Amino acid sequence: MSRWSLRLWIAFLILPAAAVMVVFVVVPIVTALAYSLYAWHGSARAGFVGLDNFRVVLTEQPYAGWTLRAFWHNVIVFVSLMLAQNGTAFFIAYGLLKTLPGHRFHQVAVFLPVILSTVIIGALWKLLLNPIFGLVNNGLTAIGLGSLAQPWLGQESTALGSLIFVNAWHWVGFPALLFLAGMQRIPKEVLEAARLDGAGDGVLMRRIIWPLVAPAATIAVLLMFIGSFNWFELPYVMTGLDGSPGGATDVLGLYFYRTAFGGVTSGLQDFGRGSALAVLMFLFIIAVSILFTRMLRRREIEV
Repeated sequence: MSRWSLRLWIAFLILPAAAVMVVFVVVPIVTALAYSLYAWHGSARAGFVGLDNFRVVLTEQPYAGWTLRAFWHNVIVFVSLMLAQNGTAFFIAYGLLKTLPGHRFHQVAVFLPVILSTVIIGALWKLLLNPIFGLVNNGLTAIGLGSLAQPWLGQESTALGSLIFVNAWHWVGFPALLFLAGMQRIPKEVLEAARLDGAGDGVLMRRIIWPLVAPAATIAVLLMFIGSFNWFELPYVMTGLDGSPGGATDVLGLYFYRTAFGGVTSGLQDFGRGSALAVLMFLFIIAVSILFTRMLRRREIEV
């Protein structure tokens, strides 16, 4: 095969993926940027306003307050999932690494929720957390802990935490398999030598395994950050577009959608300000992802 034939063949293989990226990623980003520079009356574009839409959503009330509240909720989601989801995933991966009896079944059981649709997960847990007939409250009552039963999605103090718990349950299998793959790359001689020196499970995980799975941790943290600040499906299904109750579960994804396309209660519809929010979200995620990648790569140790 000649050099030109090889290049044409490579271009032919790359073209479909490149076309999908252009149509579904590049074009929407460029379109959102263009929309953010104009004023809109419903779905009709008005005059050019430059960066005024960005100023409004960042500094003018009530938009500035809504933006800060939604952003803060995304931060809470990211930090909570980092500790709960990725932390639990690390211990699950270590347990699977020890090949305890039934470990292959548990590998499948842990990863099974990941392949289910987020809409299905949200609808299922919304029923389980129902304050009247939900399995969670009925189960607590059945074991004598009825005092703990409460409207988990109906009060501000527990709504966001409930969504975080459901998300962690849904996705914990993915970082668990990432960590497990990283642990399986560690030479057995290293672990056996540590065991011979008297290292227990705690020391082994903290001093040896954790530093050596740094590449897997980098991927897990980066994907966790992007997912946390793109959160939309689960809160939309479980608490609605308005981030009920009282905005306690409002996040940037819901706020952007509600601003651009309108909500049942808000009635707002402004493509310009909604697009400005989308562009700000994109720029923030890109900037922090690059920063996270550089910081975490420095801490990686090649096995």
